[in-house]
Amino acid sequence: MDDYLKEALEIVKAQAHVRAMTEDEMTSMVAKLAAQLKCILAPASAETAEAGLGLDPKKAFKEKSVTCLECGKNFKIITKKHLAQHGLDSKSYLEKFGLKKGTKLIAKELQRNRRKKMTDMKLWEKRTKKTADKPAKVKKGA
Repeated sequence: MDDYLKEALEIVKAQAHVRAMTEDEMTSMVAKLAAQLKCILAPASAETAEAGLGLDPKKAFKEKSVTCLECGKNFKIITKKHLAQHGLDSKSYLEKFGLKKGTKLIAKELQRNRRKKMTDMKLWEKRTKKTADKPAKVKKGA
């Protein structure tokens, strides 16, 4: 069975639990949703799939998500594993869409939270304190 049809059936099934629907309403809704999902989820043509989805690379990085410019899906982080599905690595992805070399493929909020957490932890201070406080080791038996 077509994936779009399965998705449409699930949506109509959920809708039928909420309100009473006639048989004709259900079948027409399934057909309509399947067609709409197919249009939305399937690439319009090989040209748009190859050149990305026509999204502006600067608009791909949002507060709570980052959009893959290759397939259009939203993530908190675009991982190496996801890029591998498109036959890319992070360097080639950045080059392909004209992004700066050091751009992190992560949502703005998550990046900000991680930076704040690392700053609060101050691992670099703890390390230097421990080494400064330790007395020098003395060898025995010499």
